[in-house]
Amino acid sequence: MLTLDEQIKTEIGTALRAILGQPVDSLQVQPTNPEFEGSHTLVCFPLTKLTRKSPEETARLIGEELTKGQLFSRFNVVKGFLNLSVTDRVWVSTLQSVARQSQFGQVVPHGREVMIEYSSPNTNKPLHLGHLRNNFLGFSVSEIFRALGHTVHRVQIINDRGIHICKSMAAWQLFGNGETPESSGIKGDHLVGKYYVLFDKQYKKEMADLTAQGVPEAEAEKEAPIMKLAIDLLRKWESKDEATLALWKTLNGWVYEGFDKTYRQMGVVFDKLYYESDTYLLGKDEVLKGVEQGVFFKKEDGSVWVDLTNDGLDNKVLLRADGTSVYMTQDIGTAILRFRDFPNIEGQVYTVGNEQEYHFKVLFLILKKLGFAFADKCYHLSYGMVDLPTGKMKSREGTVVDADD
Repeated sequence: MLTLDEQIKTEIGTALRAILGQPVDSLQVQPTNPEFEGSHTLVCFPLTKLTRKSPEETARLIGEELTKGQLFSRFNVVKGFLNLSVTDRVWVSTLQSVARQSQFGQVVPHGREVMIEYSSPNTNKPLHLGHLRNNFLGFSVSEIFRALGHTVHRVQIINDRGIHICKSMAAWQLFGNGETPESSGIKGDHLVGKYYVLFDKQYKKEMADLTAQGVPEAEAEKEAPIMKLAIDLLRKWESKDEATLALWKTLNGWVYEGFDKTYRQMGVVFDKLYYESDTYLLGKDEVLKGVEQGVFFKKEDGSVWVDLTNDGLDNKVLLRADGTSVYMTQDIGTAILRFRDFPNIEGQVYTVGNEQEYHFKVLFLILKKLGFAFADKCYHLSYGMVDLPTGKMKSREGTVVDADD
């Protein structure tokens, strides 16, 4: 069976024979430039000697003949280039033919290793439409690498700790009345997400009450009782308070059960799971080492920062004044742990939306400053975010399209 490119060359040859009354030995067919419509382009300049017409007239003549058949739906001419659009029917037929070939495009495994990260949700809400795009993109890239002969390690970092997680915990403590997935009939990740939304509503109400009493907005943001509860839960979690850890494990357990069901529906799998709760301390240790080495600096309030102004960036906080970590802290620890676990990987690909481009520039630069050679093996696969007609999706406000829907 002829490939699509072979079919196209054969069809063009037949059209030229019909126009000229003789075969043409050599044809220049190339991919259409992205700025023009079409998929295949015939270079018509060499054919003008045979047609005795201008390059544009030659291209138009051939295009009109080709669109009489079943292969091409339309054409356009740019100077002496004939840009051809293949019919949808032919594309579908080609795709079906490829799908029937279980080994299509696959290369014999060569043992080179690569790591692909995708998904990486927070455990305070269900997966949404944006996660669907991320999962399908990351999983597809991993399958492409596998087809090219690589040994692929498909991983994710589950953001299972931090202030956002504590917000759901705080709201459940205040309003949950012991509600569980079993008692409510609500899928576990959706139940926890419900309390994340409740937190935001209560937080806004409390801030409004405080500002109405004359409290400045910046102070109200910190003094709202439910926010103080969430921050207290975060501190207790980091100090390993048993009751706080028990609540955290319970709510996260509900979320994991929900995630597993969603991943099964998607057909997406992982080879290894990393958890922020296991990596953030490693990140904190490296940050403190960086302070000793003069890579980072402490401010008077005790917070730790890195100065990247000489690199065209700005200052970035790595540890808060109260000693708690930020996302960058755990990402440092996670990167180090992954290259310890898989020392032979030639590259680590982070599948994350383009709103995090600056974050990854900073992360890779910090890893270099800390002396980790693997920083040059890290790559951010950036892509456009999924927005709704009403704007950006916000889980805390409940304005998302759930993956389960």
